[in-house]
Amino acid sequence: MESASVVKSVIVQKDGSVATVSLNRPEVLNALNKEMMQELNKELKSLSLDDDISIIVLKGNGGAFCSGGDIKSMFDLGTEKDFYHIMDCINELAMCLYTMPKLTIAAVHGAAAGLGFSLALATDCIIAEKDSKVAMNFIGIGLIPDGGGHFFLERRLGELNTMKLIWDGEVLKAPQALEMGLIDIVTEGGLEETVNEKVAEWKQKPLQAMIRTKKILAETKRPQLLKTLELEKCSQFVMRQTEDHQEGIKAFVEKRKPAFKGK
Repeated sequence: MESASVVKSVIVQKDGSVATVSLNRPEVLNALNKEMMQELNKELKSLSLDDDISIIVLKGNGGAFCSGGDIKSMFDLGTEKDFYHIMDCINELAMCLYTMPKLTIAAVHGAAAGLGFSLALATDCIIAEKDSKVAMNFIGIGLIPDGGGHFFLERRLGELNTMKLIWDGEVLKAPQALEMGLIDIVTEGGLEETVNEKVAEWKQKPLQAMIRTKKILAETKRPQLLKTLELEKCSQFVMRQTEDHQEGIKAFVEKRKPAFKGK
């Protein structure tokens, strides 16, 4: 009897100097669980070392780019060790995406929320469908952004606007996010067509010079990102112990508005 084929949670396709990395858990809107994050880390690190690849496109299969961390899988993080292992994986992913010596594009359709939005923000260019939405909505379950969310938002919005966005947890439509500077391009036509146009534009430029500039800027900011990731990891553990987080999770499961008490 033949064994059933294993469906990969991350699919990589190469076309010349361009690699497309597709998140592939469409049944949960590409929510990131531990296995998917480990696979994504593995594939991105491999591409970082691939001298034939200059441009990476990160996208999601199915109805969304990425709905964030898999909340249901977070229920299984019973010990402090389990939690810190997941956070280290998230931090590794954010650092890899931000510093990799390639030009990167996030092709966003549907939703890019929570950790999914942090990953998009870690890329060099966010291209989003007109009807797509982005949100840094950790506040809804009594948590804080992770995956470098604080760092990536501050470099686009500044400190005060970053706090406001995080505290409000507002879901933003693509045109509104574009106006704020949170994304770079909103498509008029198809997403794939617009991404291909940006790739073609980059290919006409001296890519190695562009990548060198990226590396210089990323290296100067590396200590700040590392510090932010460590603070997010420690703070997120504290937040998970709060009554508000427990209420936020309960309300999420019961599909109702949470009743927070500031505890």
